[in-house]
Parts: sequence; structure tokens; C-alpha cells
Amino acid sequence: MANLHACRSRRGLETGARCRFGLFAAAVIAAVGLANMSAARGAPRPPPLGVDLDAFDGMKKTVALPNSEVLAYIDTGNPAGPAVVLVHGYTDNARDWVPMLPYLSKRFRLILVDLRGHGKSSKPECCYTRIDFAYDIKLLLDALSIRRADIVGHSLGSIVAQTFAEFWPERTNRVVLIASTGGRPPGSTAPPQFDFAAEIRKLKEPIDPDSPFMIAWWDSPTPVDPEFIRRQRRDSAAIPLKVWLAVLDQGLSSGTAYADLQSTLPRLKAPTLLIWGSKDPIMEEPVRKTLIDALPAARVKIFEGLGHNPFWEDPPGVAAAINSFL
Repeated sequence: MANLHACRSRRGLETGARCRFGLFAAAVIAAVGLANMSAARGAPRPPPLGVDLDAFDGMKKTVALPNSEVLAYIDTGNPAGPAVVLVHGYTDNARDWVPMLPYLSKRFRLILVDLRGHGKSSKPECCYTRIDFAYDIKLLLDALSIRRADIVGHSLGSIVAQTFAEFWPERTNRVVLIASTGGRPPGSTAPPQFDFAAEIRKLKEPIDPDSPFMIAWWDSPTPVDPEFIRRQRRDSAAIPLKVWLAVLDQGLSSGTAYADLQSTLPRLKAPTLLIWGSKDPIMEEPVRKTLIDALPAARVKIFEGLGHNPFWEDPPGVAAAINSFL
């Protein structure tokens, strides 16, 4: 899930009930804030990608699964090494991991997936629950003859990763959850910084990849390679709106997320690392705490000043934490 920090509370401009600004104003504010930040820091440059995007996109393969879904994936790294599955966030795809790839240990065999409905994977009429996503991962590992793997997930992908580990513990070594949640606690009076679900429900097809909403959706508190972001926006806009909404309703429903996630988190016994950016406007402190409380043995790493996609903003730092844990 991309970074929606444009409506972050700032000096009383945010009432707390919902963002006062329209998306266009929010995008302008974000752009101005980024410009001011660049000036103050001497125009910081985004971390170099170190990966040719055309070559990366050309590596993608597809496999027909027994459940009739077609899953796209990239199989790279050391073919004889321990398997590490990387699961992207909402409206992202396998390219999500490109900024961090050069920094991950060369001993790993990396399996980067396009979740159903995303990238080059099939886009069925249904079904988009976390169990559906996780079962696809299990079937992909079956197809690749991978018995056990480490599972790394981001945002929606982190929920898929924890679900996989809960239902197929015998296939799971270690788990890394980036920008994850145990759900918003019942009775919480603190409203989220940004009601992204409400804005997504306003979208119309065709989705414009360069619209103010999409620019805000893919924004970041620190610079990220612009060509990488442009391609991410383009591919995200190509996802049918019905898929955007189906994932929102079935996989990310705020009304049922807490009870649903908490009901199965006790099953997660694999060693787990939790990673957040301190300025993540989506996974804020209350929804982080519910995950930390549910997984008291998990390690926790907070990256100060980073947002919802810390592995884009500080790829060497996040990769170092993952390499050490795995």
C-alpha cells in the first residue's frame, strides 16, 4: 500500500474527524512540503535503484495454480539458497521490492509474487480475502517444490504473510511484517490521519495514473526514484476498479479487521520481526500496538522519520535488519 501522508496533522489544520482538504489541495501541500524539505536538506537525492527496471519486468513468469488462478512471480537470487517469499502491498506488484533487492543477502533465493488481482496475475471476479491470497502463495510454493520458506510482507502483503504463517506453520521458517497491523482496537476514539478507503470509493474508471489522488497515493516523506514511482502508478491504475474495491471490502475491511486478525494471531508461532516507519500515516501507533501486544515475542524495529514504505526510503537499512533476522 502506497504512502498517504499528504493529510498528516499539521499545526491544527487537521480536525481529527477527517481531512479538511480535497485531494488536489493535499497533493499540493505534499509537494510544497517536499520542496521545503529538499531545500532545508540541500536537495536530497533518492537512493539509487541499482536494478534495471526493464530487465526486472522482463524476468516475470506465470504459473497456473490448481485453484484456476494464474500467479505471476519472479524467481531470482541463489537457486540453492534458502527461499524467501516477498509479498507486496495493496495495488502494488512484485516490483515493489526493487529498491531493496540489491541490499538483500546474495545467499537467498527470492520469490517475488504478484498477488491475485495485481500486476500480471489473474484478476478474478472473486475472491480477495487474506486466506485467498495466502492460499495462492501456498500453491505457488507447491508448484516451485519449495517445502519451507521465510515470508516477508508489506502492508496488505504483511497480512497475507502472517496469515500464511498461521495456517501453514509447517511451511514457514521466519516472518517479517513491514507496516503491518493487528487491527484498530475497539472503542478507539483517535481517527486515522487519512480516510483512504473513502477516497478510493470515489475513483472512476479509467483511473488516471497522474491524477492528484494517485500522486498522493504514491507519495513518500523522503525521495524515491521517480521512474520507479511512475511505473508503480501506471500499473496500479491498470488494476480494474472492481479489484481495488474487492480487496478493500474483503481483505482490508476496517469494520471487521480487528476481530478477524486477532482471532488467528495466536497461531503465529514462527520467529517474527515487525518493521514500521515512525511517520507511517496508515499504520499508526494504535494499530501497531495491537500487533505488538498479540506477538509479545516478536522483535520490533522502528525507522525514525520514514513512512509507510521504509524499504523504499532506506533500502540498505531495512535490508540489513531483514538480513540479520533471517
